[in-house]
Amino acid sequence: MALAADMTAVPQAIVIGGSLGGLFAGEMLRSIGWRVDIYERSTHELDSRGGGLVLQPEVLQVLRRAQVPYDTSIGVLARERIYVDREGRIVQRQHMPQTQTSWTSLYAAMRRHFPSSHYHQGAQLASFEQDAAGVRAQLADGRSAHGDLLIAADGGGSTVRQALLPEVEPSYAGYVAWRGLVEERDLPSAAAQVLVERFSFFNYPNAHILCYMVPGAGESIAPGERRYNWVWYRNVEAAKLPALLTDREGGVRASSVPPGMLPDSGREAVYAAADRFLPPQFRSLVQATAEPFIQAIVDLKVPKMAFGRVALLGDAAFQPRPHTAASTSKAAGNALALAEALRGNADVLQALKKWEPEQLEYGENLYRSGVELGRRSQSAYPGSTPT
Repeated sequence: MALAADMTAVPQAIVIGGSLGGLFAGEMLRSIGWRVDIYERSTHELDSRGGGLVLQPEVLQVLRRAQVPYDTSIGVLARERIYVDREGRIVQRQHMPQTQTSWTSLYAAMRRHFPSSHYHQGAQLASFEQDAAGVRAQLADGRSAHGDLLIAADGGGSTVRQALLPEVEPSYAGYVAWRGLVEERDLPSAAAQVLVERFSFFNYPNAHILCYMVPGAGESIAPGERRYNWVWYRNVEAAKLPALLTDREGGVRASSVPPGMLPDSGREAVYAAADRFLPPQFRSLVQATAEPFIQAIVDLKVPKMAFGRVALLGDAAFQPRPHTAASTSKAAGNALALAEALRGNADVLQALKKWEPEQLEYGENLYRSGVELGRRSQSAYPGSTPT
């Protein structure tokens, strides 16, 4: 049966996924006059999935175009990049001012601006269908949504992508990222003297760790109220991955164990590894982290992003490695370009065909860049073995 559509009505978008990618898409389409409903499977307000992120131009462009209120409190400026040796001595400096924010701060700014009446939580997608007139999403709880366009912004494990491209699966890249957030006041002063307001690195065989500051509780950037965000990349054989991804309840996670779910043995192992491998400042940082967490680094790319009235956006399409600092900005870039393609264009199929080629190239370039950066950072010492 054909899906009914009123061609005189305001165009309607269904967005699957209410994290940053979904909010970027929703805000950009609203900015060109579309009505947008976002469906998020989580039943509670989302919290930080990855700690910190670099504030890229595409994200700021979305905030400006969507008229999302923000000010300097959305990020913390790093005055320079530094590299330290095993003893913690600064061996290299680069003048590279850069602003970092937290996932929580950016999400909060976006979420406050998006109308709550059009943001639906506890909404798990069960199926979808489309025809020449429109698209319909069926939710697991029996509700359904109708629109002119469906946007899959449901991340690397996208339900929509799995239905459209079942052969496309994330592939493990051979290493993991241990991560954590530390309150500024909890870091010993000796470590803070080196790490404060800097983008700091330490490299060693098969691994490297980095740190930068992000807003703290309540999105504060006041000195003493900020947080240190750290990421520690370490090579791990695939056979050892299930043990690392086992949470405190005994469940084996698909790709990450979030804050608060790491078993005590895993947390102690991270602290012990910091003793063994890291210089004093980074050792203090890791061991001051109450709830470290872990994610497996994966590669994901798709051959198509447009399927009639359905579009894959952000990590649902390409999942670049974190070294590119571009996962969030890519989702923003996809959303900006999609809004531009749809602006004043009543033919959704034509607009998506126009949008797709450049976005595929964008994603492919980031994919290749991430693989190369990972190869250089994690395999810089021929003949070395995983840590």
